[in-house]
Amino acid sequence: MTRLTVLHLAANRWWTGSADPIIHLVSGLRARGHRVLLGLIPGDRFETKATQAGLHMDARLGPRALARDVLRVRSLIRDENVDIVHTHHSHDHWLAVLTRPRRAQGGRTPVVRTFHNLRAVRRDRLGSTLYRRTAAVFAVSRVIESRCREAGIAPDRIFWIPGAVDLTRFTADADPTPIREEFKLGDAPVVVSVARLATNRGHELLLSGFRILADRMPGARLLLVGKGETRPRLEALVADLALGGHVIFTGYRDADLPSVLAAADCFALMAAGSDESCRAALEAMAAARPVIARRVGALPETVVHGETGLLIDDDEPESLAGALETILGDPERRRAMGSAGRASAEERFSAERSVETVERVYQGLW
Repeated sequence: MTRLTVLHLAANRWWTGSADPIIHLVSGLRARGHRVLLGLIPGDRFETKATQAGLHMDARLGPRALARDVLRVRSLIRDENVDIVHTHHSHDHWLAVLTRPRRAQGGRTPVVRTFHNLRAVRRDRLGSTLYRRTAAVFAVSRVIESRCREAGIAPDRIFWIPGAVDLTRFTADADPTPIREEFKLGDAPVVVSVARLATNRGHELLLSGFRILADRMPGARLLLVGKGETRPRLEALVADLALGGHVIFTGYRDADLPSVLAAADCFALMAAGSDESCRAALEAMAAARPVIARRVGALPETVVHGETGLLIDDDEPESLAGALETILGDPERRRAMGSAGRASAEERFSAERSVETVERVYQGLW
């Protein structure tokens, strides 16, 4: 196996969406013996997390800074003997294509791209121009894979890499006690949803469905985990639905997220989010919790309906309430689905599997 030097570029500073998958991929490639550089926009939690992971970074690699001096990027690739540039967003994708130098053995340094969400795949002349200069693309869902083909990317240059989860951090035996005590949950049936509090995340549907469930199961509780700009509006909706005693806004949780999931009897996700590999659902599965989700993003290929959770085919609150009641009202089935979810995460969604796929593609380009 050839040891490669790979430059990953991510025009993102926030710890959301693509950030966690990028760090897992970069760390995994490095663990397999490759020299990996990471360029990102400095100054926020993405940089902090990358530093904690021990990744080699240069603040000057932030794509916004590089855009002002494309000659310097070309020099960087030459000076560091970069074999492959792996991009994750449109900004750094264009930057890499425009600045890649010619190699001594002929041709230019290969550029590859991971599409983390559907809207990033352009189906216009500008996109076609970019993709013709791209050696390979990775799609985190089958829907994105299909969109890549529609955009004219050759099928033999499209590779599906399903989401990955940290199976050592998220386990079936995490202690739920601290979270149950913090929020005074007792032995209440608990639904947990982890998602940024933002538009198009499906919180309104979740709350409307939970309103129906609360009438049938008055003891049920819903933990909304996350932060974001729509929290005031969602808090007002909770009050309007008379759910103040049932819904808890936990705020952003990180270090104790495994304990939050351990306190759940089931997990609910109504939208794919900014990274459509739906990492939150994978973490719940790794924690052996059944997942109730809409058929969006990678969720239909992640959750096996009737085995690891339930998939909802419409946006009707009654459908969601029925699914929640089915899971919460049947402890034996709930445990069986949770165990099946853990097994599925181990078999299909390990970080090692995604890294192996990417590495195999890299080797084929070199």
